[in-house]
Amino acid sequence: MGEPIFGAFRSVTGEMLEKCLWPADGEAKGIVQFVHGMAEHIRRYDWAARQLNRAGYTVVGHTHLGHGEAAPIKGYFADQGGWDAVLADTHTLRQDTQSDLPHLPYFLLGHSMGSFVARCYALVYCEGLRGLIISGTGHFAKPIVTAGSAIAAVQCLFGGAKKPSMLLHNMNFAANNKTVPSPRTDSDWLTRDDSQVDLYRADPLCGFPFTAKAYADMFDGLKRLYPDKLSALPAELPIYMFSGDSDPVGAMGKGVQRVHDELRTAGAENLTLRLYPGGRHEMFNEINRDEVIGDLVAWLDGQL
Repeated sequence: MGEPIFGAFRSVTGEMLEKCLWPADGEAKGIVQFVHGMAEHIRRYDWAARQLNRAGYTVVGHTHLGHGEAAPIKGYFADQGGWDAVLADTHTLRQDTQSDLPHLPYFLLGHSMGSFVARCYALVYCEGLRGLIISGTGHFAKPIVTAGSAIAAVQCLFGGAKKPSMLLHNMNFAANNKTVPSPRTDSDWLTRDDSQVDLYRADPLCGFPFTAKAYADMFDGLKRLYPDKLSALPAELPIYMFSGDSDPVGAMGKGVQRVHDELRTAGAENLTLRLYPGGRHEMFNEINRDEVIGDLVAWLDGQL
């Protein structure tokens, strides 16, 4: 197996962003682009990428604005249009990758916050995608998004745009561990695998709070995913959704099911949902991750 190839590309903001390419073992039959989640980075997906390499897929991904070692401000996208910048960077990497490998089917996989990015991306840049993969997503009703937007706006107004929003951070994360029986750490909601929880907690590039401006940007993205906006998604686009049914981000499966149902109502014709019993938020780091990756590979192969 080859080693990942690290590089960089220029964001629409002018910053340099880390990117990584994991070449397929042997001749590639497709490309999967990973879009990572909130307060983490692309290198955390090394295991999943290597498994897809073994199955014949090249994997590519980047570390978002406001993330990684090079970020000027952790948890901050941009002064203006932060969510659009994240979408544009995702598209830039896709274009760069496809220019080098134009003949290969292209899939986009977003996890957690990355699933919101991927869902928004598909509404705008769907042409040419062979499939959309949504991992660890959630459903956020209008009253919640409206309230969060208002809090973020007030904090930005009073000078908190580039400062960590501990209020929104606690509102977003404080309740997640309540679903875990006898939690060992504050991060047990991520996975049942203690070793993975410990790696996350020991990683200085994980778990930091977002700024008020980044929260405002993310709420802007969530507003684009309201049911009345989903008609822009091509009905024929294959969509694969997977999550743990004990993931608090997905409301223990109920929120994921609701996202699925809204997509179905909007006209999605090729939609697959898989909920793993007992699984928490990071299914690629779960105790049954071999099963999870095997199911993903089977779905990918089925789209070819």
